[in-house]
Amino acid sequence: MDMIDKYKAYLQRQELSPNTVRSYVWTLRHFMKCYGDVTRESLLDFKARLIETRKPQTINIRLQAINRYLDFIHRDKLKMRFVKVQQKNFLENVISDSDYHYLKSRLKEDGYMEWYFVVWFLGATGARVSELLQIRAEHVRQGYLDIYSKGGKMRRLYIPVGLAREAAEWLDSRDIRSGYIFLNRFGVRITARGIAQRLKQFALRYGIDPAVVYPHSFRHRFAKNFLERYNDLPLLADLMGHQSIETTRIYLRRTATEQHAVIDKIVNW
Repeated sequence: MDMIDKYKAYLQRQELSPNTVRSYVWTLRHFMKCYGDVTRESLLDFKARLIETRKPQTINIRLQAINRYLDFIHRDKLKMRFVKVQQKNFLENVISDSDYHYLKSRLKEDGYMEWYFVVWFLGATGARVSELLQIRAEHVRQGYLDIYSKGGKMRRLYIPVGLAREAAEWLDSRDIRSGYIFLNRFGVRITARGIAQRLKQFALRYGIDPAVVYPHSFRHRFAKNFLERYNDLPLLADLMGHQSIETTRIYLRRTATEQHAVIDKIVNW
């Protein structure tokens, strides 16, 4: 095995996601193609090129890939510092509470019950779409599911009692007693991409801005609503599965739409 293959095996042993492994291996292969060897000079040049051509988030992913490789070859003294990501002072493209409830009600009225529950589960649990797809009928009846991260940490995803009760009735009406609850017409789990595409179609159908109707938007809505009703940031961080409470602080800020509404309301000078 060459070093790139060994690095790939090293990453896989750390239980990183397949997408992360592919990204890191691609980065190392690109680096070696450009520079041939790892030296302080080549690393500084690589970072300088990234800064000139890439966004901060992308830069840090590439730097992390090379830093992992430096760990692997025991040259951690060469590891590079990440660039600072300037955090926006507002949230962008978050569905409003009124649009969230309107979308739910229209889906139910029109008989799209599976999608009604997709939206409700996302908005009432704060689940990521990958976590939504793990929900089984058994979880609905017990009121929660336990999710284990790549690092072995456990987070409990709670299903509110009202949602659990109505979802259980829906499952009973379909004679679903066990197994995953969100399936496509072939009886296999819906994909994350399929959910995102269908939500956009419903947004257009019901006259909602498609830019705010995507799976993660409902996770943002959950966090915003939670803090408005129960202002406990550490608890929200635990519920969201954030490693740092600083990540959760973004939900204390207003959305861009909310900021604009405040300005329209108060500025008359």
